[in-house]
Order: sequence, then structure tokens, then C-alpha cells
Amino acid sequence: MKLRSILLTAAFGVAAVGSSAALARAKEQFFPLLSYRTGPYAPNGTPWANGKQDYLKLINARDGGINGVKLTFEECETGYATDRGVECYERLKGRPGVTLFDPQATGITFALTEKVPNDKVPLITPGYGLSVAQDGNAFKWNFPLMGSYWTGADILVQHPAKKEGGYDKLKGKKIALVYHDSPFGKEPIPLLEERARMHGFQLSLIPVTAPGVEQKAAWLQVRQQRPDFVMLWGWGVMNSTALKEAQATGYPRDKMYGVWWSGAEPDVKDVGEGAKGYNALALNGYGTQAKVMQDILQHVHGKGRAPVRRTKWARCSTPAA
Repeated sequence: MKLRSILLTAAFGVAAVGSSAALARAKEQFFPLLSYRTGPYAPNGTPWANGKQDYLKLINARDGGINGVKLTFEECETGYATDRGVECYERLKGRPGVTLFDPQATGITFALTEKVPNDKVPLITPGYGLSVAQDGNAFKWNFPLMGSYWTGADILVQHPAKKEGGYDKLKGKKIALVYHDSPFGKEPIPLLEERARMHGFQLSLIPVTAPGVEQKAAWLQVRQQRPDFVMLWGWGVMNSTALKEAQATGYPRDKMYGVWWSGAEPDVKDVGEGAKGYNALALNGYGTQAKVMQDILQHVHGKGRAPVRRTKWARCSTPAA
């Protein structure tokens, strides 16, 4: 939590501060909060949305805003669906004092990447989004934070290589990528394909249809191929389902490596003993010991300012992607 809090502080602070002249004229800095408290990804989206509200409220309550400018926000529910995310963006981008957009979904990020250069609105993607946007010369309005999916995929290759005794030991090994069949899930594929060419391992791609509650066909492939390692690139209910299927098919969880969106508490708590041995990357720490967490508990939750469960809905009935 400490690392994530520091990076969120930097993201909100840099975007909100701008020039001193602009701040002097501004009455508020408006943060549009795209969220998904509904649908199959709500168990992950709800605490994320709550945390963002908490931090903005903390800056107002503890610091009086930024340089005396209050922070305001409005949530817009996307259900993790790209078209609803675009609709939220179009509705909120013209609000006075709009600061930045954090889409909270890779599919929405892809769609907004085409729009923000014309609108000149920063698009931040902490730990997700379009990996190639790390090239700031080509993507001037995208600001990836905390590493990209190519970063995560590269680390996932490094770890088993170290356990085996070096990259040369990966030659001839089989690595399966069990991935969410969406823009998010496909992001690591180019990096993994390049690593496979470099180190001589066999890469198997096994897509899972969103939201991932049905994976028997995918794990039948795992059982037939008998990979040396499985990389799990899941989100929401897909993660716990994958661990349960691995247990049912007898695939060892200590040979499974998940991206950072596949290792949260909701992903493993319902699996219980079946999750033991499973490995996953982490972007943040845990607990409430970090200073920013203590301040949130004191100035926000302690004052009855915790997030309410009301959201602004985009007018669209398309189900989540």
C-alpha cells in the first residue's frame, strides 16, 4: 500500500498542481473517477474506487486542497465496459478544472488514447494500460506509472529463470500463458514471444473468455500440454477460478505465476488451501501501517467521510467486456 500511495500521491499531485498562475485562477480541480462497482469485476473495482475517493478527500480534509484549491470529483460507472468508459469520458471531459483521466481498464485506455491528444487531457495508467505508451515521444498524453504489462511479463520470465539457474536453463521448457481474452490479457504476448525466441522456450497461449467463470477447456489444454510453468494473466473471478481448476487438474500451484492483478486477497481467499504455493507479482504492500493510510483513517474515516456507494451511471446497457 505504501508504494501505491506514494505513486498515487505523485500522480494526483503533479496533475493537480500545474502552473501557479492556473491555480490562482482555478476554483477547483476536478477529478473524473471512472469506476466499476458493478458486474463481474466489482470485487476488485470497488476497493480501488473507494481508495481513490479516500485519497482525494484526505487532501481536502488534511491539507485544505492543493495550494488552497479544493479537489472535487464525480464517479461514473463503466462496469469495465469500453463503450461505457468512452461515454463517461465524453460526458466529463468538459467539466471546468478537469485534471486527468484514470480509466481503470486497458480496453478503455486503448479507446481514450486516440482522443486525449485532441482534448489535451492527461491519461494516467498506474500498473495497466497500453505498454507501448512508455514511448513518450509517440504518446505525449499517456502517462504509465508503476510499470507496464511488458514490465510485469518480463519479471515473470526472470523469476523462473533464476529458480532454474539462468536463462539458458529455460531452453526447451514449456511455458503456458493462461490469459483473459481481452486487450488487457493480450498485452504481455509480444514480450513473451520475444523472450521465447531469445531463450528457446516453447510458449503456449491459452485464452479464457471473459469474465472467466468457465475454464475447463483451458485447463484441459494445460493438462494435455503439461507446461513447466503457467503464467496467469487474469482479472476478477477468473483468478480464483483458475486456481480452483489448477487444483482440480493436479497442476502444482508453485509452478504458477500471476501478474499483479492476479494476486489480490479476493483472488485467493475463497480458494483456501488450494492457493498455497501460488506466486504473484505485487505493486503495493499491505495493512494500514503506512502514514497515508493512518491519515486516511484519521481525517476521512474517523470523520465519517468514507465513500458512499452512489455512482453516476453512463447511459448504456452494454454488458461488461
